[in-house]
Amino acid sequence: MLPGAEILIDCLEKEDVEVIFSYPGGAALDIFDAFLKSKQIKNILVRHEQGAAHAANGYARASGKVGVCVATSGPGATNLVTGIATAYMDSVPIVIITGQVSTSLVGTDAFQEVDITGITDPITKHNYLVKEACDLPRIVKEAFYIAKSGRPGPVLIDIPKDILSRLVDYKECTQVELRGYKPKITGHVGQIKQVMELIKEAKKPLICAGGGIICADASAELLELAENAQIPVVNTLMGVGSIPLEHPLALGLLGTYGLAKANIAVQTCDLLISLGMRFDDRVTGSIEKFAPKAKIIHIDIDAAEIGKNVRVDVPLVGDLKIILNQINSRLQKKKNPQWLAEIEEIKEKYKIYVPAILEAGGSDVISTAEVMKRLNESLPTDIIMTTDVGQHQIWAGQFFNAKSPRSFISSGGLGTMGYGIPAAVGAQIACPKHTVLVITGDGSFQMGMPELGTALEQNLPLKIMILNNQTLGMVKQLQDHYCEGRYSSVHFRKNPDFGHLALAFGALSLKVTKQEELEEKIKQFILHEGMAVLEIVTSSKENTYPVVISGSGLDEMVGLG
Repeated sequence: MLPGAEILIDCLEKEDVEVIFSYPGGAALDIFDAFLKSKQIKNILVRHEQGAAHAANGYARASGKVGVCVATSGPGATNLVTGIATAYMDSVPIVIITGQVSTSLVGTDAFQEVDITGITDPITKHNYLVKEACDLPRIVKEAFYIAKSGRPGPVLIDIPKDILSRLVDYKECTQVELRGYKPKITGHVGQIKQVMELIKEAKKPLICAGGGIICADASAELLELAENAQIPVVNTLMGVGSIPLEHPLALGLLGTYGLAKANIAVQTCDLLISLGMRFDDRVTGSIEKFAPKAKIIHIDIDAAEIGKNVRVDVPLVGDLKIILNQINSRLQKKKNPQWLAEIEEIKEKYKIYVPAILEAGGSDVISTAEVMKRLNESLPTDIIMTTDVGQHQIWAGQFFNAKSPRSFISSGGLGTMGYGIPAAVGAQIACPKHTVLVITGDGSFQMGMPELGTALEQNLPLKIMILNNQTLGMVKQLQDHYCEGRYSSVHFRKNPDFGHLALAFGALSLKVTKQEELEEKIKQFILHEGMAVLEIVTSSKENTYPVVISGSGLDEMVGLG
């Protein structure tokens, strides 16, 4: 006979959980009391529940395991919601555990009661309100299976306080039986044959690698397909790192804020092989104008995504790693010299554009392209980069010389400011020997900085680079394009002293105001053994280019120079 809380902890241990990110409260007291008895699970006390969800997200994405976070009822649970939605949109496997008021009080508007299962129903893969303590072993087993199988995603378990304290006969659950939930794994043989025919016939084939490649650990299989069939590769933001950016077949980020060479390749190709992506609006631009010359193959684990946004000539549902192996085993090596020569011409024609305002500014105006160039030169091979959301996220996605999967962690689907620092906390705990770098802006930093307290307590050597333009840069850029330059609520008249904040959290504090200082201070920043904050003062006039304006095709970019 064991209380529900101790059963919960034992079940987590049996799922090989080693770390949880949490914030305690009254309804969850029994969970935290039971944690004291665990010799396996390390409990990381965060500074805000949203930070717990983001840290679990970063942990999952860096490690490939399921991330776990815990909070109490009411505001503790609702503070998790943005983090849950972030994980849902980016298909990140996390299990969220919340305390709840006692079953006799559910529905009475008791102190700190909220219907968290109802609130999160649209943004979880599945959720549970536990009604019997004896159900906990089955529910925990199912939650982890659902979170990591098929298309990964968040699963929430809401546990009333009396369930946590109730003594029941503990019977371990060893297998999952979920009627109606059978993710398709292997690709249909007939459709595989169609894929092979289209690859054979194509004169200008192109691969678009999405986040599904990384979720499926299929980067090696992607590279094998690209090299054997000589097919160039573009990637979505979530797919950064699926192929090394320095690879001769890599064209980098596509989409409304993508690189010109990637966008032009999409609009020129006659076959687009789309792997583990959603064709969201930031990828396609105008759907009617997207890849107009191409037949489209769409391979994804989630059948609901195929045909949802774009026309598809050959759909294929299943696990990307398995399906790519099916394709590669049938593939005859192929050369595409004319197409690769055309790609080289596109690369040469559409180089990175530095706005005239920066070229004319001399050493007093810092180019973000130069920042990223100097940063890439200084980064170790084991780097993991997290970002917040804004212009800095786009610059990082465009320029970061990602060499391996799980090395770039950013909020793609929801676009969550305040994500970068807590995600880095999770990534650093998952990969303690790696260098973990946060790229953030002055706006996003102020949303995520409470988790520097977690980094301080856990002695994490995070590297936080703040691109400070005293502006909510992406919103300001949108106002440039869509409001004729009428700026509203985007300029910070006064920012805090980021250097003093860095010192308050025990970090090395560095600041760059001129281009000539970049190289030395970036090296000092990266090589510092402990936590470091590097503030780089940039121009609010600099926008991310090129950009595809709403209603335009990917080849109708502005800002090309």
